[in-house]
Amino acid sequence: MPQSNEAATVPADSHSPPRTKPAFLSNLGADLPASLVVFLVALPLSLGIAAASGAPVMAGLISAAVGGIVAGSLGGSPLQVSGPAAGLTVVVAGLVDEFGWQVTCAITAAAGVVQLLMGVSRIGRAALAVSPVVVKAMLAGIGITIILQQLHVLLGGQAAGSAIENLTGLPASITNVELHSALLGLAVVAILLTWKFLPAALRKIPGPLAAVVAVTAVSVAVAPSVERISFSGSIFDAIALPSLPEGNWRAAAMAVITVALIASIESLLSAVAVDKMHGGSRTNLNRELVGQGSANVVSGMLGGLPVTGVIVRSATNVEAGAKSRTSAILHGVWVLVFSALFAGLIQLIPLSVLAGLLLVIGAKLIKIADIRTSLRTGDLLVYSVTLVCVVALNLLEGVIIGLALAALCVLWRVLRAQIHAHAPSAEALPWRVTIAGSCSFFALPRLNRVLHSVPEGQDVVVELNADYLDHAFREALVAWQKQQRNTGASVILEEHGTTAFSDAEDNTPQRQDPREFPLPPRTSWLPSGDGSTSEDGDDGGQLPLRSILLGIDKYHRRHADKVRPLVQDLTEGQNPDTLFVACVDSRVNPNLITSSGPGDLLTLRNIGNVVCNDGSDASIDSTLSFAVKGLSVDSIVVCGHSNCGAMKAVIADAEGAPADMGGGFDAWLEHARPSYSALLAGHPVALAASAEGYSRLDQLSMVNVALQLRKLEEHPVTGPALASGQVQATGLFYDICTARVVLVTPDGIEQLDPSMAVRT
Repeated sequence: MPQSNEAATVPADSHSPPRTKPAFLSNLGADLPASLVVFLVALPLSLGIAAASGAPVMAGLISAAVGGIVAGSLGGSPLQVSGPAAGLTVVVAGLVDEFGWQVTCAITAAAGVVQLLMGVSRIGRAALAVSPVVVKAMLAGIGITIILQQLHVLLGGQAAGSAIENLTGLPASITNVELHSALLGLAVVAILLTWKFLPAALRKIPGPLAAVVAVTAVSVAVAPSVERISFSGSIFDAIALPSLPEGNWRAAAMAVITVALIASIESLLSAVAVDKMHGGSRTNLNRELVGQGSANVVSGMLGGLPVTGVIVRSATNVEAGAKSRTSAILHGVWVLVFSALFAGLIQLIPLSVLAGLLLVIGAKLIKIADIRTSLRTGDLLVYSVTLVCVVALNLLEGVIIGLALAALCVLWRVLRAQIHAHAPSAEALPWRVTIAGSCSFFALPRLNRVLHSVPEGQDVVVELNADYLDHAFREALVAWQKQQRNTGASVILEEHGTTAFSDAEDNTPQRQDPREFPLPPRTSWLPSGDGSTSEDGDDGGQLPLRSILLGIDKYHRRHADKVRPLVQDLTEGQNPDTLFVACVDSRVNPNLITSSGPGDLLTLRNIGNVVCNDGSDASIDSTLSFAVKGLSVDSIVVCGHSNCGAMKAVIADAEGAPADMGGGFDAWLEHARPSYSALLAGHPVALAASAEGYSRLDQLSMVNVALQLRKLEEHPVTGPALASGQVQATGLFYDICTARVVLVTPDGIEQLDPSMAVRT
């Protein structure tokens, strides 16, 4: 007994892998009900598309079964459902008229072979290189064509071969309307349009199925003589082997390419759309082409319609809760079983009922949102031309014309350079020529016209912001530059784009990495996670250092090689032309606001950008001596800024609420307290700043700059240099909110940016 009990505690499969359900059964609980819902939606749609295509009605069910089973098993999209699609209705109808049904089946099979080759060649993603606006216009054109065609059927007449003929023949069909057919078709339309407003419990039944079943039942009772679907035999009797065309091989080959391309594009776009509807695995586009191609080969060989991925059925599949490709496969099985056992029921459906269903399908292909999008994005011309050509000519010619027009629009937008000449706003300023975009030989006529609009002898600044620049463009600009300089004018070239002007002289033109803004804050490019703590709340004190190191890493990767030529001549010493006295505030960047590079500025920064009286601070005294006597700078700049913390502390201290920063901070503020007294006394700088709408705090910052300039005049080092003209002193104020710099003079302020001359 003890041995048997011990043995009982050991699992029988302890040395074998755990048993798992087959993949087909793992999600059957979700896939089985979803497949039934998709089957109920696909059944009437497949019949309607077959009728609209001029093909045998059973061909729609053959392709639905093949699409579900073959494409569902072999395709790369786990939740996409394939079958006959409305998008190929017009094409198939034309092929049936031109070649007959069996040759159309051969064309379908051959198109499947082309799709297989595309998938094996791994060019699935390349098939997506089609302008979306062309695809949307193509679908809208198909929708209009279907509507014009099915209106005749709904009215009890016969559809013509082209959309134009259907449009011109519409008045005659309205005049000779067959009332029962029209009422039945309109009843289907009414049910489908109002279905979404019905109770949720009733909406669980697919609208197309409910409309077709209900109106067909009514038709049997009230309109027994109305024209209905007719065929002989079951789905197996409808199987028709394809046959080759008798001559006209060129047209047949073009038809094969047309069907293959349209079916591939529609399937791939549908797969991408389905991927956005669920959180599962993404589509393998090349495998999807293999699956669609295999399905079309089988469908064509059995006498079915062309197969594509269908967004309506696929969306229904996702919404019904499908988890794997099992749902699509089972939906094909249900179509096959129904077609074999209940084919007689299909012959009860009036043609006008399917026409009403197709009218709604065609209308859904025309999306107002697509028209609005094309209007916003500047693609309305491409959309309109493609739609009109699809309707008036045929699908292939319409799409080709649309793609050609879209390509021309892209060329126009990409190759067109923006070139403008700007006359100076003041006599002392130079002319300005701005050039932006792709600077190629295409732009030479405009370049020459604009450049020669600049008067001879006028100084010019050329702002070049090019993302592409070829030798011909550079040659033309250099020739004009020499010509302008020969008249005694200066021509300065400023480059701001992603390609270097000098590179176009001897190198093959190419687009380069964008040139970044000189000093973007780290917060604008650091990964979002770098500012957060770890899960236990401990950042280890390393995050600030980490951000600095990341910045250094970015500098080494993107900027060091560009900076090296700028500092090579500065290796042995510096020769700055300006001493820049600024606040320690992190928002003020002296090099940025003065467009200065390495070696241009000697910078002195302290709280409140103050200059002390002689002997009050050794650091400031030594910096002034080093700048004037050691480096012989030409100018000294004192720069304050808006919303200055030091000025806030001065005001708070004067109002009896001193900042609790310690004795050293309080002693340092003594250098700025005279500025507050000058503000209260009505300093002219304060009055000028007040008149332009600056706050009291910013007025104090400007007055503080003016008083520091006066201290420079009184300092034993800088005073004599200023008096002799050896050095010039300038006051600046940096307005952070506008990113503009204001000139501060002893008597007032002056806007340096003309656009800010009137402060709003």
